[in-house]
Amino acid sequence: MKMKNVDREPCGMHCIKISDINVRFGKEVILENVNIHIHCGSLTVLIGPNGAGKSTLLKSILGEVRHTGKISFRNLKENKEEKMTIGYVPQSLNIERDIPVTVYDLFASYISNYPVWFKKSKKLYQKIREQLKIFSIEDCIDKQVGKLSGGELQRVLLSIAIIPMPNLLILDEPVSGIDHNGVRDFYKIVDQLKHENDIAILLVSHDLNLVKKYADKVILLDHKVICEGTPETVYNNPRFHEIFD
Repeated sequence: MKMKNVDREPCGMHCIKISDINVRFGKEVILENVNIHIHCGSLTVLIGPNGAGKSTLLKSILGEVRHTGKISFRNLKENKEEKMTIGYVPQSLNIERDIPVTVYDLFASYISNYPVWFKKSKKLYQKIREQLKIFSIEDCIDKQVGKLSGGELQRVLLSIAIIPMPNLLILDEPVSGIDHNGVRDFYKIVDQLKHENDIAILLVSHDLNLVKKYADKVILLDHKVICEGTPETVYNNPRFHEIFD
């Protein structure tokens, strides 16, 4: 699969700074003083036990959870803050299998101001088909969303998430329910997307073997950052073995 650069020049020396993020639900501490730097052109993977606050951190970045602290997108070369665009691929899409919503309908509702029940626009149809072609799923354009395989659905959602190409792409356990070959293909797509478009990618995953193979940086989170670094550094940390062994 050959992926094309989409809509923007490589971003160069940029960094997403997540500073002193705290989230509390009543007296329960969900996140405590979380500080993370995510550099463009890199894949940063969040790992941790269930209930560690991984999804809450993603929702904080997306602005869906009230938190204290600061999230900023910095131009390191010029030492200034810039506006950040975010793409998001959820863990799943809650849609019933028999609902007659096609991939075209889903895509059109996201990128067009026209209701999806209007007559199909040939120009929009071709635009969507070209976007799906990036991930070799253009033949799914007329397929019902509820009847896509797990791998097809994730590629569709990924195609939507990069319109326009974001500074930060967030992937929340994107390979849940996908077979082994589909998981490997998805990671290869993400790796290629990172390299060819120089974007920062933040991914939550439980597949420690694939994380070790593809991640540039791993963050072990358990309500706070326990340790971070290369996969080898984190996997050799005693706390990693306490949690996962």
